Amino acid sequence: MSRQIRRLSFVFGLLLIALLVNVTLIQVINARDYRDRPGNQRILLAEYDRERGPILVASDPVARSVETGNTLTYIREYNNGPLYAPVTGFYSLVYGATGLERTENRILNGKADIFTVDRIQQLVSGRQPVGGAVTTTIDAAAQRAAFKGLKGKRGAVVAIEPATGRILASVQMPSFDPNRLSSHDPADIREYYAELEADPQKPLLNRPVVSLNPPGSTFKVVTAAAALASGRFTADSILPGPKAYQLPNSTKKLRNWNGRECGPGGKVTLEQALAISCNTAFAWLGNELGASAIRKQADAFGFDHSFEIPLRAATSLFPADPDAPQTALSAIGQFDVRATALQMAMVAAAIGNSGRTMNPYLVQEIRGPDLSILQTTEPTQYADAMKPSDSLSLTDMMVNVVQNGTGTNAQISGVRVAGKTGTAQTGNDSPSVAWFISFAPAAAPKVAVAVVIEESGAPEVSGNGLAAPIAKAVMEAVLRR
Repeated sequence: MSRQIRRLSFVFGLLLIALLVNVTLIQVINARDYRDRPGNQRILLAEYDRERGPILVASDPVARSVETGNTLTYIREYNNGPLYAPVTGFYSLVYGATGLERTENRILNGKADIFTVDRIQQLVSGRQPVGGAVTTTIDAAAQRAAFKGLKGKRGAVVAIEPATGRILASVQMPSFDPNRLSSHDPADIREYYAELEADPQKPLLNRPVVSLNPPGSTFKVVTAAAALASGRFTADSILPGPKAYQLPNSTKKLRNWNGRECGPGGKVTLEQALAISCNTAFAWLGNELGASAIRKQADAFGFDHSFEIPLRAATSLFPADPDAPQTALSAIGQFDVRATALQMAMVAAAIGNSGRTMNPYLVQEIRGPDLSILQTTEPTQYADAMKPSDSLSLTDMMVNVVQNGTGTNAQISGVRVAGKTGTAQTGNDSPSVAWFISFAPAAAPKVAVAVVIEESGAPEVSGNGLAAPIAKAVMEAVLRR
């Protein structure tokens, strides 16, 4: 009997220990995680009694809390909600928070450690708690230009300051109105959310940083960068550019988008191959370089790495172990190559920044309740993607694309513009995706842009016809500052 009692005591002791460990995990170690999870309505209800800090574009509050005079003391209001939705996200009584409303929640609600002194002063003086402010890196003019250009289309635009990584624009279409998701009417919130969820255009998807598409011929600048880095090729190197390229170890042939040879006798320089977007030349070049060299170059631009800006961006991908035919297709941004608009803006920015890839960021400053600056984001470098001399060479090649090649719709009077068009299929029967990436070369280039248009139509005209004019408008908005 005593042995059974000892065994039972041992078992119950283990259960008690397990219970104590579980309680410790929930109430101590994981307490903040559970508290800050989107949809924690108990915390949300308590926070509606305090004034949440604003999200700022320059000095303009694009998200702010307004007194209601009701049981829920404050309501979140968004100025030009659909315009800034990919940045702010929403703050919902029913669905929690997204965007900067989620990632910067402890700043906005004033509970971050940086506000400890403020909280003590508020407590001693009997003042109501007030949250801090978040100043974004967004340029209002660039954001508006991108939004206007995307109207009636489906896609995304990202603009970056090359020297710093500051995100100047992050726009999607279709978008949504965060005001309706942040109301105090649960029934209306659920109805609108269900409508957005059911929309096949996926307006709740944060396209600039999450949507992955094949980059098509914009990826040729990555392959060109790898070619220059190899030391075996220059802008003047002669490449084969026939009508069709026989894929190695395959019965299939890759053809040029216009069905023609890329130069007299099927020969073309690397610079001209980029200007006219010669598929066969770059497919051949991809096999000459090999997948490892292209992957190394892509990685230096940010592929296969997840960035937090602080929104978590989807990881852009270069295939892990492509065979020779797959390598040829990957060299022109097809097969399993996938990129976000953010990633391709980073590629353009790095080329324009003497080959240095900067970490992208969306939050410029953290401010106190009185809007005094408490913290400023300092630019940081991610990688040396290219030698400065190679970046200058590739810049000249991309300028030629805009001046004499497939990107003429991006020309700006009196400004040298470097760019690259791209189109791709998302599947055998899927609509085309159109791309344009660009920057304005200068001693200190102010802006690099990536535009992606989904379901763009005829692939031979969409990159220059649809995406390039939007990139031009965004660049002009920044350059006019």
